[in-house]
Amino acid sequence: VEEVMPSVVSINNYYTASGDFYGQTYSEEAQASGSGIIVGENETELLVVTNYHVVADADTLEVQFIDGETVEAQIKGSDSDIDLAIIAIPLDSLLDSTKESIAVANLGDSDSLKVGEPAIAIGNALGYGQSVTTGVISALNRELTVEDVTNNLIQTDAAINPGNSGGALLNVKGEVIGINSNKIGGDVI
Repeated sequence: VEEVMPSVVSINNYYTASGDFYGQTYSEEAQASGSGIIVGENETELLVVTNYHVVADADTLEVQFIDGETVEAQIKGSDSDIDLAIIAIPLDSLLDSTKESIAVANLGDSDSLKVGEPAIAIGNALGYGQSVTTGVISALNRELTVEDVTNNLIQTDAAINPGNSGGALLNVKGEVIGINSNKIGGDVI
């Protein structure tokens, strides 16, 4: 956990919400929070993977790093069907102290997972900042359909709360083996 936390970020999505109230259309600024994982760096950008639903419809995206520094980010690519997005942060927008405090996550092999092995989830649970929960791999290739799109997912019993979306699911070696994205059953925490 200590090695991986510097690679997990909090993401704030500022978007315009609109609706209809007794025939009157309204819009207002709204905010949603989620998590992301630093997965790479090129000559000019830091690359973060997250869930598509964390960044969807964003007017502005902000990423907060482990040292508390917050910078603006842009969506680089996305696939709503598999609920994944890559966002980019210009390296020149980062303080040197932030660059020294962050890390690129080590990616593991999700194909080698076994049911019952330990699982660790890190994310921005409930928008309060990084938190850690533990559990086991409960099932592999769990079929889940959301909005007419079916995916085969890793199921864990580690607590996944609102804000954990886009965060890291780890094995005991500290390798990322999944991205927290959905929960099965109910709307409660």
